[in-house]
Amino acid sequence: MQVLIVLVVCSLIVALGFLAAFFWSVKDNQYDDTYTPSMRILFDDNEIAQKADSKEIQK
Repeated sequence: MQVLIVLVVCSLIVALGFLAAFFWSVKDNQYDDTYTPSMRILFDDNEIAQKADSKEIQK
């Protein structure tokens, strides 16, 4: 029975840690910009393709 109490306390500590991390990330404005990361994926492919093309031209 004492094991259950220890497990409940440990799970509460872990849950509070994740809750604190979530509030920290919201306070740090990590969820404000939702548009740029989706566009960054598109631009990275173009830059990689351009670098590959320039390397092929140099060879």
